[in-house]
Amino acid sequence: MTQTFEELGLNADLLKTLERLSYHEPTPIQQQAIPALLAGEDVLGQAQTGTGKTAAFTLPILNRIDKDGLQTLILTPTRELAQQVSEAVYRYGSHMGIKVLPIYGGSSYDRQIRRLKKGVHVVVGTPGRTLDLIKKRVLDLSGIRFMVFDEADEMLKMGFIEDVEAILSATPKETRQTLLFSATFSREILRLAQQYMRDPIHIEVEAEQVTADNIEQRYYLVNERDKVAALSRILETETRQNTLVFTRTRIGSAELAETLIERGYPAVAIHGDLAQNERERILRRFRDGQLSILVATDVVGRGMDVSDVSHVVNFDIPQLPIEYVHRIGRTGRAGRSGVALTLITPKQRHTMRRIEQFIETRITKTKLPSIEQVKHARDQIFRAELMQHLSTEEFNDADYDLIDSLLTEGFSAEQIVSGMLKMLRKQSTDYPLENIADVFDKPARNKGRSKGRSNGYAGSNGASNGRGNKGGRRKYNDSNMVSVMFNVGRNSGVKPGDVVHTVASTSNIPGSVIGAITIKNEKTFVDVPADHVKRVLENAGRGKIRGKRVSVSLA
Repeated sequence: MTQTFEELGLNADLLKTLERLSYHEPTPIQQQAIPALLAGEDVLGQAQTGTGKTAAFTLPILNRIDKDGLQTLILTPTRELAQQVSEAVYRYGSHMGIKVLPIYGGSSYDRQIRRLKKGVHVVVGTPGRTLDLIKKRVLDLSGIRFMVFDEADEMLKMGFIEDVEAILSATPKETRQTLLFSATFSREILRLAQQYMRDPIHIEVEAEQVTADNIEQRYYLVNERDKVAALSRILETETRQNTLVFTRTRIGSAELAETLIERGYPAVAIHGDLAQNERERILRRFRDGQLSILVATDVVGRGMDVSDVSHVVNFDIPQLPIEYVHRIGRTGRAGRSGVALTLITPKQRHTMRRIEQFIETRITKTKLPSIEQVKHARDQIFRAELMQHLSTEEFNDADYDLIDSLLTEGFSAEQIVSGMLKMLRKQSTDYPLENIADVFDKPARNKGRSKGRSNGYAGSNGASNGRGNKGGRRKYNDSNMVSVMFNVGRNSGVKPGDVVHTVASTSNIPGSVIGAITIKNEKTFVDVPADHVKRVLENAGRGKIRGKRVSVSLA
């Protein structure tokens, strides 16, 4: 049964703020984390972007904090996320007089030191700058009561483990409450938890909650050379406001933004090579509606605080499913609906299948808008702009004199209107509109061992096992594959080879016909040909994986 924020035990000031922000119902992670944190427990939370985890740790901390100096340190992997979290702390604590300071590289030491000397209650920082200020003896963590690690997996992947441990050693071990939130739990994270946390409560949000129901997800199959033309058609036919376009690299984001500008679309690239003040200026323009298309990389996009994005477009499909979740989590926020669109090439079908299995949602394959649909969309926009002009502008005497003169010279009213419309159309932006080649919508068979053409199944790390049919590669036929689910996963030590052995031996089918394998913490998803599904469902449950009896069902 869903509880209210009041039932979770939050104070009146916070409840007033949540009501003003239209936060009506706590999310699953908030329902689990807030009571535990209010009770003083250490918490190890596994949650993805978009699940409400920032409020899950911020609200109970603000509920318990007093105004006697620095008491809370929140570490984040990037400056963008530090800004986002600090803004959330400020927003939630607006009725309480809470002072919060974001600290990160690329910003003035002097300004941050002055703010620390004036006194703050919460510091939100990146590990590098936080450790620098500790060494300069201007950041004193001796009074820290709440220590939070946000996006801990990203922090450790970026090589901050030594900084993190040094910062922890500067906080009071016996009196601090430690909170660690991460999308995934690596061995390093579990070691940190064991060493620095006191009997932490483990909270995990189930996979089906990683993407919001109010986000419409679609993908388009295109050839690599046609991706810019395809994106152009999408931008013209979608009813959109602020749009985020994701690329894989910094260079790719800059080049794509430049190409879009040349084609007449108001776009700006934002990536890690830009100075911090330039990024902030671009984000302000984007929030204020001065530009409608932002081309971003994952590192920058993950920490951006933009609440009213209508569309997210994956120009480059992310290699990791979790990055897909992070990207599309930028839309559909605060109860609004959103649209997530992805461009994939024929070679990237399997990456899309892995994403679908990870989020446990089928993403709709959609045809690109035709040239006729684009022209129709242009006509509709032209008509709307014309109607707006006619309804708001008033004719003056000179306008009437011109019309009377043209009528006297023998032009009909229809001719006058037609001539004016043609002049107006010439003034409108004439975007390029190219033909886009059809895609052969059937995976090609591999011959030999061509580099980069492996169709082997991917386990949890995405690596191919290299076994299969005569060519040493596994064949796929997406339309003929059905996904089944086993009730064991990574936490039971399951490996792809274990799954192939059990399915093949119990169901008496060749291991070479088994398709994609995706191993999650408690579940494993396996693609098998449709004509073998019944046999697998009837027999695979009789086997064991890693010594554990398993059950199997349709995914």
